[in-house]
Order: sequence, then C-alpha cells, then structure tokens
Amino acid sequence: MKEFNITNDYCKRVWNETRAQYPDQEHFLQAVGLVLESLSPAVDSIRGLKENAVLERFVEPERIIMFRVPWVDDKGVPRVNRGYRVQFSSAIGPYKGGLRFSSEVNLDILKFLGFEQVLKNSLTTLPMGGAKGGSDFDSHGKSDAEVMRFCQSFMTELYRHIGADTDVPAGDKGVGSREVAYLFGQYKRIMNQFTGVLTGKWLSFGGSLVRPEATGYGLVYFVERMLASKNDGIEGKNVIISGDGNVATFAAQKLIRLGAKVLTLSDSTGFILDEDGIDEEKLNYVMAFRAERKKIDEYVKKYQKAKFFKGERPWKVKADIALPCATQDEIYLDDAKVMVANGVKIVGEGANMPTRAEAIECFIKSGVLFAPGKASNAGGVAVSGLEMTQNSERLHWTFEKVDNKLKSIMYGIHDNSAQTAKDFGCADNYVLGANIYGFKVVADAMMAQGLV
Repeated sequence: MKEFNITNDYCKRVWNETRAQYPDQEHFLQAVGLVLESLSPAVDSIRGLKENAVLERFVEPERIIMFRVPWVDDKGVPRVNRGYRVQFSSAIGPYKGGLRFSSEVNLDILKFLGFEQVLKNSLTTLPMGGAKGGSDFDSHGKSDAEVMRFCQSFMTELYRHIGADTDVPAGDKGVGSREVAYLFGQYKRIMNQFTGVLTGKWLSFGGSLVRPEATGYGLVYFVERMLASKNDGIEGKNVIISGDGNVATFAAQKLIRLGAKVLTLSDSTGFILDEDGIDEEKLNYVMAFRAERKKIDEYVKKYQKAKFFKGERPWKVKADIALPCATQDEIYLDDAKVMVANGVKIVGEGANMPTRAEAIECFIKSGVLFAPGKASNAGGVAVSGLEMTQNSERLHWTFEKVDNKLKSIMYGIHDNSAQTAKDFGCADNYVLGANIYGFKVVADAMMAQGLV
C-alpha cells in the first residue's frame, strides 16, 4: 500500500489508529488514507474537530449489520449466503447507498464503498447520509426464480433496518432493475406500505427517468466542466472507456452525442478497440447483446475491423480522455505511467476507486486532470436523491427536468471541488478539493448534533 503523506498530527494519529484496528481491510484503508492525506491542509482551519472527536467518528461506521440469507435453488437444495448493510453516516440525511450482489463482497469492500458514499452524497448538496450493503450472492447462471427467492430472503432480514426516512438502498453491481423490483415487492409485502424505500425502481412504481443514464451522463457532465475550465471542449476528443455496463455505455452515448470519438469498451474477458469509433448504432448493438449476457468479444463478430484484446485493459490505447467505468482496482501505477506517456489529459472515474493510490499520485504529479469517483460518478446517487423527492411528492418529472437538474448538480460538484482546491493552494487537485468540501459539510453537522 502507498505511504500516504499525512502531514497533520491529528489526521496522522487517526490514520495510525485506524490502520492498527483494521490491518486486513486494504480497500477501506486506502480510501481513509487518501481522505486524511487530503484533509491534512484543512483540518486546523476547522474549529472543534479534535475537541469533538470528529475524525475518530468520521472513519467509523455508525452501524454494521451482518446476517445470513437462506434460500432454495431450483433443484430444491438449500443455500446460504451472507448479507450486509454498513450504515456509515446519517449526519446530513437518511443513509443512502447501493446494494452490491457479487462474490467479491466482503466487509472491507463495503466499508470502503460506504465511507466514499458519505463524501459523495455530501458533494451533491442533497440531504443524504452514506451507506453501502449487499451480499456475496452471484446471480450469474441463476434463474429468475432463484434470484427472486434470494432477494425475498435478503429483504426479509434487511427490511427492519431500512425505511424512507431511515435508510434508502439502491442498486449497484449485480443489482439491476430486476433485483430492485423483487426487493421492493418483498418490502411492500412485509410492511404493507408503498414508500420510496428503494431507488432505481421501475417507472411504473415510483422510479425516475434518467436513473439508468445518470452515472454515465453525470460523469461526462463533470468532464465537460473540467475541459471548460481550461477553455476546451469534448468535441473531437478520443476517449477510452472500460466496462460495458450502464455507466460505461451511457457515458459513451453522451460522449458520442457531444462529438467525441469513443474507441474502447471492456468486460472481465478483455477489451475491444474500434479505431473508427463506436457510433450510436454500434453502441446500441453492444447494449442489445449485453442484455443477453453475452461477452464483449461479440462486438468483433459483427464489426470485424475492430480488435479484441483478451485478458487486457484498454489503458495502453492512445487517447485524450480515459474513463474507468468497470470496478475497483483497474488502473495501477504501471498503467498510469503508460497513459501519461501516451498523452492522456483527463482521467474521470466512473467506477468506485478504480484507480490505485500510487496511480492517482502519478497522474496529479504529471499534470493530468484527475476526477475522483466521489465527485465524477456522483450522478447516480444524485438522481436517486431526485427520485426520493419525486416519491415524496407523488410526482414524475420529465426527462428534461431531471437531466437538467443532474447537469446542474454535476457542474456544482465540479465548481465547489475546484474552488476549494484553489483556496488551499492546490489548483486542479480535484481529489483534495472534493474531499475537503464534502468533509466540511458532514463535519459541521456532526459537531452541531453532539457526540453521537
């Protein structure tokens, strides 16, 4: 793990205590270390932090819920998975954050995601706390009936810990519209209530327009604002993207419509490179075969001028902009060095912590504009917050209204992060700016509410 340059004594003490307490939680420690490193220049300017043990509380979840999830497969065989909900902070609103169903899920991953979610939600300026949850259940190869039975069993335990004004989960990796619908149906069945307890719902029962597109579109809006701050624009830029899920494909869609040239998409098997550019027709084809759960190499079967690189990531391809949109730990130091050498000017995280700390440091030192996920991929949770508002009003807003609000929120996140970085003498350091701005909002609320 990278040695973080934590210069403030209070931040350093909290970092050492956290590292000693959770030595085996690598992802959580990286997230905490990056934040405490960023906060070091600002902590002494915020009165009352040490006296109110704010940092000690900030890095510790308010509550961790762990439970078993028993279910029966189609052959009648009983199965048991583990379920989690990490309710990290409710200082500025009800807990808010996704549910992830994947074999990789463990407490380390969920704590890092929940910790990041606190700052991400704060940056949106919407009243949402931070949480994350999920299970080590993997839906690949499972029937719809098996997924339904699992979701119903999962919610039969989780329901007692959530609510529209307590904790509002959403989808995440492995939890799409199908899973959200099953979870919502079981909650409604148990509670006999139709409330906005989950976001990412179908439009027919309380969902919001733009929610599928939100993270990808929001990422592009953030990058657009970064370029505008340098008197530049997206049109004509070459872009490499990892992933082929909602974030990657809708980021690609928005980029194409703004005149950029998208060169790559990827999945766990490798990446495709189309030097002619992925246009909307080609992207629609990707979305269609992805809906059938086919792999990304399906692309080159139809578009034979494209190339498929098995087992590789797209970071060696020359481009102006790189958008990691798959999962955590995608870009390592060696990747970053290649990207810098190839002339990448902007890296915008569409996934949660896809860039290792050493690679982030390389980008910043090399003058690459780097957008951390808590800022640049906040579009998804921003529209989830707007879905909560629509549910409370019992209204559906138009696509244009939600999209305009999303763009306004993403521009605001950029501007607040950029101005904060500048205020602390670190212009263009979006990591520092986003962490300090998001933290100050949460810290003020924590101190006002007493030692809770």
